[in-house]
Order: sequence, then C-alpha cells, then structure tokens
Amino acid sequence: MRLVETGNHAAAHAVRLARVEVVSAYPITPQTQVVEEISRFIDEEGYDCEYIPVESEHSAMAAMIAAAAAGVRAFSATSSHGLAYMYELLHWAAGIRLPMVMANVNRALGPGWNIWCDHQDAMSARDTGWIQLYCSTHQEILDTVIQAYRISEDPSVFLPVMVCYDAFTMSHTYMQVDIPEQETVDRFLPPFRTSWRLDPRFPLTHGSVIYPQDYEETRYSIYQAHRAAREVIRRTAEEYRDIVGNYHGDLVETYFMEDAEHAVVAVGTLALEARVAAEELRGAGYPCGVVRIRSYRPFPFEELRELLGGMRTVVVLDRAVSFGLGGILASEVKAVLGGEGPRPVSLIAGLGGRDVPYTLIAERTEAAIRGELSGEEWPTLALNERHLVSLRGLKALWGGERA
Repeated sequence: MRLVETGNHAAAHAVRLARVEVVSAYPITPQTQVVEEISRFIDEEGYDCEYIPVESEHSAMAAMIAAAAAGVRAFSATSSHGLAYMYELLHWAAGIRLPMVMANVNRALGPGWNIWCDHQDAMSARDTGWIQLYCSTHQEILDTVIQAYRISEDPSVFLPVMVCYDAFTMSHTYMQVDIPEQETVDRFLPPFRTSWRLDPRFPLTHGSVIYPQDYEETRYSIYQAHRAAREVIRRTAEEYRDIVGNYHGDLVETYFMEDAEHAVVAVGTLALEARVAAEELRGAGYPCGVVRIRSYRPFPFEELRELLGGMRTVVVLDRAVSFGLGGILASEVKAVLGGEGPRPVSLIAGLGGRDVPYTLIAERTEAAIRGELSGEEWPTLALNERHLVSLRGLKALWGGERA
C-alpha cells in the first residue's frame, strides 16, 4: 500500500507493523505526531497495544525499561530536551541490556529556544550505549524502525536502538511511503523472545550495586555488543531487502563513489543535499562522491577507512558541534583516517535548522578541492556576512540612516 505521509506518521506505521505491545508517550515538538498517530491506531483501528501517557520524558523511558524488562516489545519517541531529560535512564536501558526502540526527531537544544533541526541532541548521547541509526527519507524511517527491532533483539546485541531523523524537514513534510503487508513484516520480524524477564513468580534483583571488576566486565560486554551489531545491521538490511524489498545501505550509503577522487561525508538530509552538490561538482569536472553515515553508533570506521583513504579531498558536514573541539562527525572521521589519506575539512552548518543549500555545499567543497580550505569552517556564517554586505550596499544606495 502506498501512502503520502509525514515522516512522523511513517514511524507510527512501522510501530504497528512491528507489533509493539507497549508505547509510553509524552508530547514534545516535533515528535508529538508519532505518538498521536499510534493513539489513533489504538482508538479507531483496533491496534492491540498498551498506551501509557506519562508525566515526563524521564517517566517515558522508565516505562519503556519496565516493559522491556517484563519481556514485551516497547517503543517511545522524543526530541531535543525530552531526550536530555531521559539521559540518566538512557544509560540504564543500555547498561542492563534491554532491547527496545525509540524514535528521536533531531531538534536543536536551547537556549535560545529552538524547535528546528540539528543533531546535537542525539550526538550528545552517543556514549550511552544505544545504537544510533540516522535516516534520510520517509521510507527509510519506516523501514529502519522495523529493522531496529530485529537488530535490538538479536541475541548477540541486546541493546536499545535510537532511530533518528531531522525535525520538520522529515517529521512534518509529506512524501510517498510504501507500507508493507503485515504478513510480510511478520516473516521478517518474529515475535520478541527475551533471554530474561522480570516475573513476580521468580523474583530477582537486576542492575544493583556491583564490584569494580564486575562493572568493567559489563561495560566490556556492551562494547562487544556494538562490535557484533555491525554485522547484525548489515545482515538485517540485506534480509529486509530480500523479504520486504527496500534497501537503504547498511552502516553507510554511497553515491558516485565508484570513481570519486573527492568525497563529502554527512548524515541525515544534509547527505541528500550533498548528492545534488556532488552532481554540480561533477558537471564542473570534479569527480566527487557522497558517503552518508547511516549507523552513527556503532561507528563505521572500517567502511570509512576503505572509502575515504584514497581520496584527494574529504569534506565532512556537521550539524552539531563539540565545543572546544569542533565538528563532532568531522572529529571522528579524522580519528578514523589518522595520518593516512587527506586531512578532512570540517564544515559546521545548519545548526538550529538554518538552511544549507546544495550550492553552498558545492561552493565550499570546490574551495576545499582547490586547496583554499583546511581545518574547520562555519560556512553559513559566511552566507550571513554576504547578506550583511548586500544590506550595507542597499543602505548606501538608498541614502543614509533612513534605509
């Protein structure tokens, strides 16, 4: 069935198709439509699911933890300060190895108060132990939420998964989405079977105080699970393609990289904008390709080393910044490449939802190819400077302070 839907509603359809049994819900812009649509499915269309309206995002995560610990498939959605409010329990969910899935609609953190997209919210939670998968189309949102349960519930992983997509650019716009049949999804995603669950008939304490040597062992097990998740993500994407029919790459997705000498690296919708920029650059004689990072955690270090090691130029687009260091994604790409290959150029842009047109990406990438850029740049600030220059020119033209 093909529908024209918002990205948020695509996520809700995926939750129903995955036969999620418990949804904990607290509204926050711009994810509210996700849980609203799930509520409508329950109220109007007979979707069999326990819907728990809670008083805060912290409680939403607590309810998810309780549901997963009881052995049922759980879901929630959040954004920005809602994710920040969950932060304590994000560690808890991963630390006690609970399979679950949450959609995070990437939104800037305040102050100032901002409801538009950047990636600071999820990237600030990159070390909590959650797997993070980033989408770039509405279809990918639906497919990735379904795949996320398969990944999360794999016995070699047993970790929570965060499915991330850009606020408003994806959450509220309408695109075509193919909704697979329930029977098809059931063939891909079997019923949830946990390795342990809380049962009042057999009481136990889980996650209590442990000694240092045991604590380090638990952290190492999470580290190992992320390494195992690399192959699980890859296998899951391939099996989904074979059964359902859609494929969005596994840990990364490439565009024009077969003969590329220059590459742009990005996540989310910036990667789609970069594809148009690459086409422009190719038309100007620069063989440029794009690497879209789909799995941010686990990080695709092997794939990036192979794809980027031979490039003459690497430009990394960041919609988040680590203050005192630089672009978060660029810093990690630099660490992956080490002293091999080109030193990546970091472009920090689009913070707080600021527009990043493909023309700007093409212009700055061409400058990097020509050797005019090195290190780090905030190109949208340069756009603002050009805008201010044009205003000064108009002021001079119109005469004096009245303009």
